[in-house]
Amino acid sequence: MPALDPELKKAIVHMPGVEKDKLLLRLVAKDAILTEKLQFELVERGQTIDDRRTMIRDFILRTATLNADTPGWLMMDMRTVSGYISRHLKVTKDKYGEVELMLSMLNTFYDHNAHLLHKYNSRSDKAAEYIAKRTDQVLKKAAKLDPDYHIEFASEINKLLLWIHGNAPAHYARQLGLPKEWMV
Repeated sequence: MPALDPELKKAIVHMPGVEKDKLLLRLVAKDAILTEKLQFELVERGQTIDDRRTMIRDFILRTATLNADTPGWLMMDMRTVSGYISRHLKVTKDKYGEVELMLSMLNTFYDHNAHLLHKYNSRSDKAAEYIAKRTDQVLKKAAKLDPDYHIEFASEINKLLLWIHGNAPAHYARQLGLPKEWMV
């Protein structure tokens, strides 16, 4: 995005207040993420974060129980859910919630669709790689959180690692150097 010309900046600053407000509202309305972020911060005052997490957890469960018939469809469903989690982070800056929701997504999809990823083969390759990379991301993000939260995530992370190292993603888990157990 190119920088604004200094003369244009001055002209905008000196615009009448009503005109500036109209322009600002038009610009904000064109950016859905910014609109949602302002709604969260200014109207909801950040008090709806638990409700937002609950909505995403419900979406994770509904999506995981769709009974995907191939690892490819499973991966596409996981990518859709991951997009919602990323949007949640952009809107709320909720790093704890991002880790919690990613773990919930990976473990819920495992609970309902493990049969699709028992064995590594050409059909499960992309999904196995995706899951291993997502797990690596979650571990890195969890490690950056306050150490007091590590205890809260330990059982979910260890459940995920046990599944990954025993099924199709194991090859990619070894390549990424994922631990077999997450120590608190």
